[in-house]
Amino acid sequence: MHSDGYRDHPVRSYVLTGGRAHPTRNTLRPETLLRAVDDGRELPGSAGRHERTLLRTCRGTLALAELAAHVRLPVSLVAVLVSDLVDGGYLAVLSTPVHDLPATDLLEEVLDGLRRL
Repeated sequence: MHSDGYRDHPVRSYVLTGGRAHPTRNTLRPETLLRAVDDGRELPGSAGRHERTLLRTCRGTLALAELAAHVRLPVSLVAVLVSDLVDGGYLAVLSTPVHDLPATDLLEEVLDGLRRL
């Protein structure tokens, strides 16, 4: 451990994700809410320690960023692992925040009002 608090992992992220840098789901954002699916199924024996830890940690509702903080892994790495768990039916996405942009005419009115100031 370095004096600045940074903790390097002995296994590189690309090894943990099988060489993948991007999740299979492009809808996972740091604020995406997740919860373990409690249907009695267990992870296959091939699942790694990190997948098991993520699933165990996500028994309650957690945002992706919170989950990453709890397991002390980068959000980008957790997003890849979580997407695999969602694809396998082990984690459920509870909400996908929608970022609706205001209508163009409203934005133009605001811009015109700012210009008049």
